[in-house]
Amino acid sequence: MDLLAKALKDKIVLPDTFADNISRYKTHLFKWNKVHNLTGVRSEDELDHFIYDALYPVSFLPPLKSALDIGTGAGFPGLILAMVLPDTQITLVEPLKKRASFLQFIKADLGLKNVDVQDCRVEELEAFTVDMVTSRAVTDTQLLLKLSRPFMSEETLLLFYKGEKVFEEIDASLDYEIIQTDKRHYLLIKGHA
Repeated sequence: MDLLAKALKDKIVLPDTFADNISRYKTHLFKWNKVHNLTGVRSEDELDHFIYDALYPVSFLPPLKSALDIGTGAGFPGLILAMVLPDTQITLVEPLKKRASFLQFIKADLGLKNVDVQDCRVEELEAFTVDMVTSRAVTDTQLLLKLSRPFMSEETLLLFYKGEKVFEEIDASLDYEIIQTDKRHYLLIKGHA
């Protein structure tokens, strides 16, 4: 099943610009990846899986005005979320210069006015509050909670893309929900400022 059909099946509303933007993103990623090794993704099927994995939470997230993605890498999940949520201002934090340069290029090429790329470690950013902090495959949940604090209010959602070890990493005092798909555990934590 192709990416767009799968999104439609899961009731994920995609903006009209999404199909063109994702096609251009994929072309650029494969081209840059040959020179800069931005990601381990080598096939289009694997890349489609990464993209769908990044956008799936749109099916259960509330409307958001702002988000921060810690360790965006080649765009997962923050850049993909920015393409799907054009009304959400998304800050992408990526310390590796080659990846941050790629994110800046994609932002400019696709005209993503809702994206701000910060080429630094999240610990170096000045504090500001967002509606959601997200991260995929960066570190364990406790460290992500600590890294997220400067950007949180009591209403801020935390969305961490985790594997099966998520059950070992969660604290019973957290107000959380785990949404599971075949290969992903989406840890959604509410109000943990």
